[in-house]
Amino acid sequence: MDFKKLIVYQKALDVYSDIDTKVLPKIEIDRSLMDQLKRASVSIVLNIAEGTSRFSAADRKNFYVISRGSAFECVAVLDIISRKTKNSFPEIEYALDEISRILFKMISNLNANIVK
Repeated sequence: MDFKKLIVYQKALDVYSDIDTKVLPKIEIDRSLMDQLKRASVSIVLNIAEGTSRFSAADRKNFYVISRGSAFECVAVLDIISRKTKNSFPEIEYALDEISRILFKMISNLNANIVK
């Protein structure tokens, strides 16, 4: 289970935990928005893990792209929450930006390995 050693995986777990403990219980938003944020934060973690299990660079890239998209989705939901509740979560957004940057680099490295 090499994915557990990845910094990006550890950061994704931290973001999931922060969303679960610092955002969701402390704000009042509609259930669908809350569910979407939770699903997107879980998706980051799960797609990193699943991507590392794939043998081809193209398959790994696909899962990392999905994971990165879920990080962007979390930021968008946090923006909506911020507008609705006047609460902001800059530490979580910063961590999501870091995750996005790491995944971008991982994807770029895989692009170099994919034969076109």
